[in-house]
Amino acid sequence: MRSSWSRRRFLQGTTATALALGVLSAAPGTSGAATDDEFAALRAQWRDLILGTDFDATAEPFRTQLATLGATAATHLSAMAPADGSLWPDLVWADPEPDLDTESYAYSSKITNTCTRLGTLAQAYAQPGTGLTGDATLLRGILAGLDHVNARVYNDRTTRYGNWWDWQIGSPQALMDVCVLVYDALSDAQIAAHCAAVDAFVPDSAVAVYSGTSTGANRVDLCRSMMVRGILGGSEAKITLARDALAPVFPYVTTGDGFYADGSFIQHLAIPYIAGYGAVLNDGLGRLFALLRGSRWEVTDPNSALFLDTIENATAPFLYNGLIMDNVAGRGISRQASDDHTRAHALLSSILLLGRGASPEQEARWRSLVKGWLERDRYKPATSNLSLSITRLAPLQALLADSSVQAAPEPVEHRIFAAMDRVTHRRPGWAASLSMASRRIAHYEYGNTENGRGYHTGAGWLSWWGDDFGERQYSDAFWPTVDPYRLPGITASRKPLAYGEGGNWGNPKPDAAWVGGTTDGEYATVGQHLKGLSSTMSARKSWFFLDDSVVCLGAGISAADGYAVETTVDNRALGTSGSPALTVDGAAQPATQGWTRRFENASWAHIEGHAGYVFPGRATVHAVREERTGAWRDINTSGSNIGSTDPLTRRYLTLWTDHGVDPAGADYAYVLLPGAGAKATARRAHDTGWLRILANTARVQGVTSARLGLTAVNFWEPGSLGRLTASAPAAVLVREHGDGTATVCVADPAREATALDIVWERPVREVLSRPETVTAARTGRALKLTFGDLTGAAGATHTVKVRLG
Repeated sequence: MRSSWSRRRFLQGTTATALALGVLSAAPGTSGAATDDEFAALRAQWRDLILGTDFDATAEPFRTQLATLGATAATHLSAMAPADGSLWPDLVWADPEPDLDTESYAYSSKITNTCTRLGTLAQAYAQPGTGLTGDATLLRGILAGLDHVNARVYNDRTTRYGNWWDWQIGSPQALMDVCVLVYDALSDAQIAAHCAAVDAFVPDSAVAVYSGTSTGANRVDLCRSMMVRGILGGSEAKITLARDALAPVFPYVTTGDGFYADGSFIQHLAIPYIAGYGAVLNDGLGRLFALLRGSRWEVTDPNSALFLDTIENATAPFLYNGLIMDNVAGRGISRQASDDHTRAHALLSSILLLGRGASPEQEARWRSLVKGWLERDRYKPATSNLSLSITRLAPLQALLADSSVQAAPEPVEHRIFAAMDRVTHRRPGWAASLSMASRRIAHYEYGNTENGRGYHTGAGWLSWWGDDFGERQYSDAFWPTVDPYRLPGITASRKPLAYGEGGNWGNPKPDAAWVGGTTDGEYATVGQHLKGLSSTMSARKSWFFLDDSVVCLGAGISAADGYAVETTVDNRALGTSGSPALTVDGAAQPATQGWTRRFENASWAHIEGHAGYVFPGRATVHAVREERTGAWRDINTSGSNIGSTDPLTRRYLTLWTDHGVDPAGADYAYVLLPGAGAKATARRAHDTGWLRILANTARVQGVTSARLGLTAVNFWEPGSLGRLTASAPAAVLVREHGDGTATVCVADPAREATALDIVWERPVREVLSRPETVTAARTGRALKLTFGDLTGAAGATHTVKVRLG
C-alpha cells in the first residue's frame, strides 16, 4: 500500500494535540501568558522543520535515504560505549588540559559530533521507513546517550574549552533538536537538566551586545539555540529574547559583519561570505520565521523586509546554473564534504523556505529563479544529491514537479559589490566573477587550520562558467590539487608561503585602497591595486567587462623578493582524463600530459570546449599540461572538517605570462572569450578595429570600442586619456547609445576623493539626469561634471545621463 507521509503522521501526544487544536493560527501579539498548548504547537512546528513534510517515504530517492539513515543509526547504536570521556570510542571529548590550542579545538568539535550523531539516532527513530521507526531499543539508546552527555560534559558544571562555536551553537542546537524529537519520552528532570546546560553556555548575555561572535549568521545561530531551548523548557521569556535579538541582523550595515546596501555580505569582519555564513543566516532565519509564524512570537520587525530583499540583491547574483560561486565561500572551499554545487543545493532549499514569509510576488519570483537553477544544473543535479537532507530535498523535488512554475532564465547584468571587493558579470551563455582584496577585505580566510593554501584567492582571481562548459571547474577536487600560485587571472609571486600564511584568523589585508570600479549595469571597468601577501610584489590590474569578453590589463608589476612573478591567463581543470585541444596561432599543440611550451609573439590561443584568448600586441605565453596530485588533508586539518589523506590526481591545462625574477614595471594584456571557438578567436585576434587599448601603465589603463560605443578608463592618479580627464583617481565608463544619449558612470574606488572633476571632450546638449553627488555640470563643446566629497560613497557608481550635441 502506498504510504504518503504528508503532514507528518508520526506525531505523538501533546504535539499532535497541539496541531489538532490549530494553536499555530493564534494571532501575533496574543495577550496573557503562553499556554502549554502554544509551546506544544511550536515543538510540532520545529519537529516538522527538522524532519520535513509532504514527501512520500516509499518513493525514491526518499526510500533509499530513509533506509540509509536507519542503517547508519543501527551502526552507531551498536558502537555506543559510554565512558568517562566519550559516548563513542572514536569521539573522545576529554581534554586533560583545557586551553585554546589546536588540540583543544579538536576535542570540543567531538562534543558537537557526538550530539550530531545522537541526532542521527533520533531522526531514524522519528522518520518513517527507516527500519527503526519508533523502535524501543533505539529510544533507550538515545535517552541513555542524552543522559551521558549531560552528566559528563555538556552541563552547567563544565568549564568551556576549545572552540566557542561548539558550546554555543553546534552542540546545543543538535541536543535541543534531539530533545524535541523524543520529547514525550523525557522526564521533567531531564528536560530541566538539558535546559540548564544550554543556559550555562548560551546565557542571555550572549545576545546582549551585537559584536564579536554575536553578529550576522552567528547571532542567528545563537538565537536558534536559545529559542529552541525556550520552546523545550516552556520559557516565554527565552523565546521572546531570542526573537528580539534577531533585530540587529536585519538592517544594512556600513562596517563589519552583515549585509550592505550594495548586496555585499561580510562575516569575520573582512571575509565575503554569501555562500557560507550568508547561507547559514538565510537558512537560520528561514527556519525561525517559519517556526514562529502564526504564533504570539511571530517576527513583525519592519526591518525584516530588508533581509528578504537580499535574496535577489545579494544571493542570486552569485548563483549560476545550480552552483554558488566559490569566491564568497571563505574557508569553506577547503572542505571535502561540499563543493560549489552542493553548497548551492542547501541554499536553494532555504530560499524556498524563506519564500513562505515573503510577499506573494517575491515568493513567485524566487520559485521561478530556483526552478531555473535546478533545471540548468546538469553537472550535479540537486535531486541526485542523496547527502541532502529530506527536509531540504523534498521542497526542491516538489518545485521541479510543479508545472505551474515557469523557470526563470539567467539574467544579463553586471554587479559590483564594492563593500566586499567582488564582481559578477553575466552574459548570454556564460558568467564570470572577480575576487579582489583591499584595506577592507582580506587576501583570504584561514582559520581552524582550514584553507591553509588559499593565499591568492584575492589576487584578481577571475572565475567563469558557461551554460554547457566550465560548469565543473571548481567542483572536482580543484582546491586540493590546483597549483595555489596559479589561480585563473591572478598575478602572484612564486615566493613560497607557509601553510596559513598571515596567521590564524589574522584576516591579512593588503595596504591598498584603490580596489573596485564602475558599471552601467551591463558593462564595467574594474581595477585592483594589488599588493602581494607577505611579499613586495605590487601591480595595477584592470578588467573591462564587455559583451562577449573580458579585457585584462596589468601594469607596474614589480617585486624585490628574489622570486619570479607570474600572471595566470587561465588554469582549466580537466578532471581525471580530459585532454582538450590547445591551439596557438593556428598550430595544434600536443595533447599528451607532462609538457611545457613557451610561445613567443603569440597573438591568440584556444582551449577546445573552454575559451579563446587574444593577446593584443602579441605576447610571450607559457603553457603546461600536467597531472597534479594532492589530498584534502593538504588544505584542511580541522578537527571537525579534517580532510582525507587519500591522494587525488587531476589534470590541468595552464596558460601564463612570466614576468621574470624581481620585475620592475612589467605588464600584460589579454582578452578572455568564454565559450568562443577557435575560428572566432582567430577572427577576433585579426580584427584590429573592434577594440583599442588606450593605455596600459601604472598611471592609467583604458580601452575603447567603437562597436559598443564604449570608453572605459581606470585613473590610478589624476590625468587624461583620450577624451577623458579626471582630477583625482577614479574609474570612468562612458557609453554612447543609438538614441543620441550617453551615460557617464563614475566611481571613487579608493574612497579618498574629497572633490572630483570629470571632463569628457564630446559635445553635449543637456544633462538629462544626475545624482546628488554631482554638484555642477557644464555642457557645450565638452561635458564637465563636478562631484563633491565622495569619501562616504562607499565606492558606489554615480551615473549621469546626457543628450549628445
